[in-house]
Formats: sequence, structure tokens, C-alpha cells
Amino acid sequence: MRIVSGLYRGKTINPPKNLRARPTTDFAKEALFNILVNHFDFEEIEVLDLFSGTGSIGYEFASRGVVFVEMVERNYIHSEFIRKTLLDIGIDNARIIKSDTFIYIKRMSKPFDIVFADPPYDLEGIATIPDIVLESRLLKENAWFILEHGGKVSFNEHPACFDHRNYGNVHFSFFRLVK
Repeated sequence: MRIVSGLYRGKTINPPKNLRARPTTDFAKEALFNILVNHFDFEEIEVLDLFSGTGSIGYEFASRGVVFVEMVERNYIHSEFIRKTLLDIGIDNARIIKSDTFIYIKRMSKPFDIVFADPPYDLEGIATIPDIVLESRLLKENAWFILEHGGKVSFNEHPACFDHRNYGNVHFSFFRLVK
């Protein structure tokens, strides 16, 4: 796993073998950021990365110069790996919060410009995540919610879903608040 672009471009991150996360492939990550760079000025946005896993997406946002990225991961081993990686690389515009994502969403009232979620593809209730995020206070006006998921679920009929992309087994569904 590596950071694709930005200040920390090319940095290799080697998660220990006891991490059970599935990092987003470099190919899918690069494609996602090619979309985002055409819609957002990274130097002016704040990002929330839910189900952070290895931290791959959060590192990428931080490397590309976002104002701040908050990463949420409930697994202690994963969150400690992310914390250590942030320190080792010297990333100072990101932090890790060890918390269950669903509890975090209920308690958080700070809105973000981009909310990204990469839950386990087989997570029970994955289809409810867009509504949970869209009904929360996590999204600024014109913010995007991006859900990474497997091919077994589709959000194309969801009223707030405005785009869907797939890169092999990696699917991204894009949502925004419906006015």
C-alpha cells in the first residue's frame, strides 16, 4: 500500500499481518481522487473518513493538503496502527478517533465537505449507511458522501445517489443531500 499523490507521495505503508482490513486498491484510490480533484479544492476542505481500516484513504487526503481529515476506526489494533503511521510519516493535518462509527455519527455535530466510508463489504446493514449519514449533521451544504462497497449492493435507485463507479471489485457510490 502506498500514498499515490501529494506531499507524502510514494510513501509505502506496510500494515502488520494482524490487520484484518482490506485497503482500497491503488488503482481505485487513484481513480477516486481523479474525480474528487475536479470538484473540490483540497486546500479548503475538511474530510471525515469512517471505517478507516488501514488509514489509506485518510493518508491520501492528508497528503493532498486538505485542511483536516478525521479518521474513525473502532478496532484498537487498526486505530493504533493509524496513530503510529500518522506520527511516523509526520502527518499533522489528520487524527484518528477510536470509536464505533455508528456511535460517532450519532454524537458528532461538526459538518464536513467530504465524508468517506469504507465499511466491511459484508457488514450487516451496509445498505442503511447512506441514510444514516445523510440524516446526520455530518454534511455541509454541497458536501459529498462517498461509500465504498462491494458489488452485492446497489445504490443507483437511492434518491441522493448521483454517481456510481466501479474499479474491479471496488465500487464507489456518491451521494449528496437532496434539497
